[in-house]
Amino acid sequence: MSYKSGRHFLQIPGPSPVPDRILNAMSYQTIDHRGPEFAELGQEVLAGIKRIFKTDSPVVIYPASGTGAWEAALVNTLSAGDTVLMCETGQFATLWHELATKLGLEVEFIPGDWRHGADPHAIEARLKADTGHSIKAVCVVHNETSTGVTSRIAEVRRAIDNSNHPALFLVDTISGLASADYRHDEWGVDVTVSGSQKGLMLPPGISFNALSDKALAAAKQARLPKSYWDWQSMLASNATGYFPYTPATNLLFGLKEAIHMLEVEGLDHVFARHQRHAEATRRAVRAWGLEVLCLNEDEYSPVLTAVVLPEGHDADRLRRVILERFDMSLGAGLGKLKGKIFRIGHLGDINDLTLLGTLAGIEMGLSCAGVPHQAGGVQVAMSYLADT
Repeated sequence: MSYKSGRHFLQIPGPSPVPDRILNAMSYQTIDHRGPEFAELGQEVLAGIKRIFKTDSPVVIYPASGTGAWEAALVNTLSAGDTVLMCETGQFATLWHELATKLGLEVEFIPGDWRHGADPHAIEARLKADTGHSIKAVCVVHNETSTGVTSRIAEVRRAIDNSNHPALFLVDTISGLASADYRHDEWGVDVTVSGSQKGLMLPPGISFNALSDKALAAAKQARLPKSYWDWQSMLASNATGYFPYTPATNLLFGLKEAIHMLEVEGLDHVFARHQRHAEATRRAVRAWGLEVLCLNEDEYSPVLTAVVLPEGHDADRLRRVILERFDMSLGAGLGKLKGKIFRIGHLGDINDLTLLGTLAGIEMGLSCAGVPHQAGGVQVAMSYLADT
């Protein structure tokens, strides 16, 4: 490959660019994960990550991707043949459904159009109809990375409560954590699943289960096989800052720094920054004459924006042109959206100039690829950012 000057613009909706401060922290020499220095690190990150989830309950950290944390959430709380209720909000909700089925669970999948979040009314109606309480868990993706749609988790919690149903509430906020407002305790979530490579600004490689007392009680009755994912062995070791098997030590160095960076900025400011950049992006998209995939403004994602291309134009070709001409990566359409949309990531360690550079690359790319559009989207975004 020929040398390309300047930085590569990684504007996919995760993995997000890793700040130098976190890269530097991860470059520390690996330490003995059974020694006293590691215990201090373990206790610090286990306490700190609870503050990011906004919980007083334990958070389990796995050396795994988010898929592993999906599995851990299910195998620790459920038994073979149990029924779970899921919502088809996009590709990642679909993949969680497939994983649950492979584990021997019976999955009811509320259908969706991939342009809206989970429907609290549909969930409430289904739970009220389940008078025998055969449904053991409700699983919802908070921020659907494939669509740029955010489900209203607090409203889903109210729907479960309104139905007087005892089902557990499991939520995937893999791309939402530390980018979109999320409140594990306040919203009554029993297991929250997340990962390192999105709002936490780390490389892929660690994932999380935030727990509730109800989830811990359910774990005592769960009968799905587990060993590596077992909460009990993790929690027993975590009590003194250790892990039952080799942890991702250098990623934990990075996590310590990420937590510090987020708390110095302040989570409320982090969330407001993401909302502001998301609004600037949507204004640019509309100025180009293109369509935002998400149809409900109450469900717009602060993490990414999915953009629909006009009929007859291939979004993957546009992405390829932008990569080749401007050294910028954009997110592909996944599953049934392949070739129909591209996704703009605006999460993690970015600022106004990062976003404007991204939007400029897209606007130039639309011209180079011959996609019908109006010029001036970057100017619209620039004006919005200057005024806010």
